Parts: sequence; C-alpha cells; structure tokens
Amino acid sequence: MTENRGKHPYCFAKLEVVFPEGEDGLRSTPESCFPCHYKTDCLREAMKGKEGLKVKEEMVDRAYNSGMIGFFKRWSDKKDFHRKMHEKK
Repeated sequence: MTENRGKHPYCFAKLEVVFPEGEDGLRSTPESCFPCHYKTDCLREAMKGKEGLKVKEEMVDRAYNSGMIGFFKRWSDKKDFHRKMHEKK
C-alpha cells in the first residue's frame, strides 16, 4: 500500500468529483472520498484552480443573500475573484 502513496487517483483535484454541488445547491464531499488518504490535499488542490474561485464566489453570494456580509464586502470580494480568474488564464 505504501508504494501507491506517490500516485494520485484519477479523481485527484477534480472539483466536480471531490466537491460536487448537491440537489440543495450546497457543495459537499461525497462519502466515497472519506477513506482516501489524499482527500485533504485533493480538495486543497482543487480549490486553488479557477473552479475553486467560482466556488468561493458562490460562498460570497450565499453570505450576502443571508445577510452575513454587506454590499461593499461582496463587491470587493467578487472583484478580487474575477481579477484572479483573469490572471489564471
């Protein structure tokens, strides 16, 4: 088992596989990922990409809609996310 530690599974860092959006519109890690010893690194790597910025933008929108953050914080965060998305192209 230790020989395979250096090799990532096929689903490594694929956001729609390791952190899919559920029927309720919220994202969660599927139970099939829980026994994997790469799950934390995998999710971190997936969130570093362009798709991860979209997830963070979704979180900001939810926080704004629920009243947890104000307009200017939402505007500032979304502007920052869009700038970072353009840098990753």
